[in-house]
Amino acid sequence: MSKPMGRRGDKQREKPEFDQYVLDLSRVTRVTKGGKHMSFRAGVILGDRHGRVGFGLAKGKDVQLGVEKAVHQAKKNMITVPIVNETIPHAVVCKFKAATVFLKPAPKGSGIIAGGATRAMLELAGIPNISSKILGKTKNKITIVKATFNALQLFKKSNKKAVEAKEVPVVKEA
Repeated sequence: MSKPMGRRGDKQREKPEFDQYVLDLSRVTRVTKGGKHMSFRAGVILGDRHGRVGFGLAKGKDVQLGVEKAVHQAKKNMITVPIVNETIPHAVVCKFKAATVFLKPAPKGSGIIAGGATRAMLELAGIPNISSKILGKTKNKITIVKATFNALQLFKKSNKKAVEAKEVPVVKEA
């Protein structure tokens, strides 16, 4: 006997390249001479949990359109975070508007010690052990995520091949 076609369970869904987290979803209104125009603003964090993370913020006429636009923008703004010994290379402080974020390496087994928006970004970046503190007074998730994103961009890319390629110049005697 053949299986009936058209069921939802028949198709194999492929796993998406990035995990996504909708950070903020709000209804915004633009007032014009003709009346009020409503749209939805979406803030989305994308990450593959292996060192790549991105953030996008976009508006659309409905929620789904806003989220899709934000995902597209997050894919364009992807960065790679260097992970050394299951943590970040060094401590860093970054300020964006009123948000100040402090990230520091943590020993193995401590996990992600962070709050709210910072935790979501660090989890999707795939950093297993890290400690963070939000130092600013703001509770705005978007500015906190942008400060965290800028802090993750500050790490220098450690390139072992470039270090090995640098040789000490040898002076030949005549």
